[in-house]
Amino acid sequence: MLRRTYLFLVLVRLWFALSPSYLHPDENFQGPEVIAGQIFHYPVRHTWEFTNEHPIRSVFPLWPVYGLPMLLLRWLWIGNGNDGEIPPIAVFWTLRVLMFAISFVLEDWAIHELIPSPRHRRVAVLIVASSYVTWTFQTHTFSNSVETLVVAWCLVLIQRIVLLRSLECSIASHSPPLFDSPLSFMILVFAGISTTLFAIALDTAFYTPHSITWLDLVRRPVLTPLNNFLYNIDPENLAQHGLHPWYQHLLANLPQLIGPAAVLLFTRPQCSIRLYSAISGLVVLSLSKHQEARFLLPTVPLILSSIRLPKRKSALRIWLGSWIVFNLVLGILFGVYHQGGIVPAQVFLSKQPDATQAIWWKTYMPPTWLLNGKNEVLTTRDVMGMKGEILLEELEKIATCDIPADRRSNEYLKEKNGTYLVAPLSAAWLDPYLPNKGLDGLRFREVWRYRQHLNLDDMDFGDDGVWNTLTRVIGRRGLGIWRVTKSCPK
Repeated sequence: MLRRTYLFLVLVRLWFALSPSYLHPDENFQGPEVIAGQIFHYPVRHTWEFTNEHPIRSVFPLWPVYGLPMLLLRWLWIGNGNDGEIPPIAVFWTLRVLMFAISFVLEDWAIHELIPSPRHRRVAVLIVASSYVTWTFQTHTFSNSVETLVVAWCLVLIQRIVLLRSLECSIASHSPPLFDSPLSFMILVFAGISTTLFAIALDTAFYTPHSITWLDLVRRPVLTPLNNFLYNIDPENLAQHGLHPWYQHLLANLPQLIGPAAVLLFTRPQCSIRLYSAISGLVVLSLSKHQEARFLLPTVPLILSSIRLPKRKSALRIWLGSWIVFNLVLGILFGVYHQGGIVPAQVFLSKQPDATQAIWWKTYMPPTWLLNGKNEVLTTRDVMGMKGEILLEELEKIATCDIPADRRSNEYLKEKNGTYLVAPLSAAWLDPYLPNKGLDGLRFREVWRYRQHLNLDDMDFGDDGVWNTLTRVIGRRGLGIWRVTKSCPK
């Protein structure tokens, strides 16, 4: 029964990995977008972390995580006789499957090895495997998802070393510890220094506009970890991203990630190195004034594997019921609907031969590397939550002339230029303008829509009220694309 349940949960994880939900722009712009531009030469957008005078993002960890799979995929693509570059959407799904695989293998394996008790191990693996965080965040290309695996396996290695030394001491009390051996210590130091120097050289080469020399590495090395540290200790910098109280992680972000397990964390914890590591990480992260829930991803499997289920059957049934409902609701929300139309919309726009202007309104920043080279001629503008009146002014400037004969056909695809508006269907402000009743002004022709899209950033409880807001955002879920034209004098 437990094995069948676990296999079912693995399939659930794979299903969510193959869903095009979009949890946060960083899952693209802090990893795949950067490396895809390097390997496939897609025109890409580098965010401020990479374009700053003192860049704070290292490309060193991106290459083994994203670069090697992309290089392997390109090699297989060319080896099978395919011409041209790989479609970006194929790279996208490959990375999703890769994240699923390393989550399924490395995360579950680490939990299995960290827990000595077979009974507790089976329960812990099922709890971690049934978490919506495992289904969604861990199958997306977040750096935090990779950090989760790194932290877990660091604990595995620590536990192995402790067990090995205990075994050595039990066999022979004179066995030398690891650092008592000069050769072992020298190898450890050499490996650390070599890796650090290689990372600095790689970052310096990436951020230097010309070919670097040894002199560049000595005089002008790019030290991204130092830049990151200096940036994040400045309150003025953090204020641009949002400031939070010290208890944000503890009282808001952690319960959002583990739900009913938070109750057991305080009432039935199981003390272990996993729990101590999670708590220490939570304390350190709480010292920062900018706190996002995804920063806590490495603590989630450690905490979920360090709780004990209720003993009483009635309490156990209540907890299991709440755990299932919590993860199903948030799993479907974040794994399917959350900004779920952005990736399909980019694929659609990449196939529109006339698309030269695209304005994205009230959505997350679209990953431009998915345009399959189309962004050499397609200008993508993310106007975020721009006021509607200003949006119309911007569309008026770039809209092409309306051709009445093309309104009922696809002849517009033969045009050299075309302007498209991408916006959630819940954006009720657009409603008066979409029927195109006026003879003058802008005209909107809907050319595409995707229903599995939910825009939680379009909440306006203050003006619309709670019920009206939920009815609009949930009832009118979806993402639409309109081709925008305007009346031009003959």
